[in-house]
Amino acid sequence: MNNFAYIDGTNLYKGLQGVGRELDYKKFRVWLLQKYRIKTAYIFMGYIAKQQQLYSYLEKIGFILIFKESIVCNGKVKGNADSELVLQSVRDVFEKEVDNVVLVSGDGDFSCLVDFLREKKIFKTILIPNKKYCSYLLKKKQCSLTFLEDPLIINKYTKIKRTPS
Repeated sequence: MNNFAYIDGTNLYKGLQGVGRELDYKKFRVWLLQKYRIKTAYIFMGYIAKQQQLYSYLEKIGFILIFKESIVCNGKVKGNADSELVLQSVRDVFEKEVDNVVLVSGDGDFSCLVDFLREKKIFKTILIPNKKYCSYLLKKKQCSLTFLEDPLIINKYTKIKRTPS
């Protein structure tokens, strides 16, 4: 089966950070493979040149990275790659590349994508970093939602975030 994961990189990172956890990307990739048989895992994020070492590591452990050019706005780096995630997933569906889809985000902007994937009968679940990061638009879909902060699974792919002493 060609099961794909489409990961909102910023939402995943900040969502787990919000519950005091740090993602172990290698363990997360293995968990996706074992739990959902994810053959192809995309991570969508803004590009920041000084993060090149991280990007190389993510590719080495089996993620495909899709970037959006980052901009600085009010001193904060912005690199929202939601439209790239939607475009890639729809492209894969129409090119008949994918059998099942797992989304990783709590962003309500993806509610229309959930509808599309359900219509095509390839939607599996949405993995949401934490309940705080879950949009009402996704909750009301009455579809499969998995909260990554669940105590039964969070230790499989994260570590407790250490605070500087």
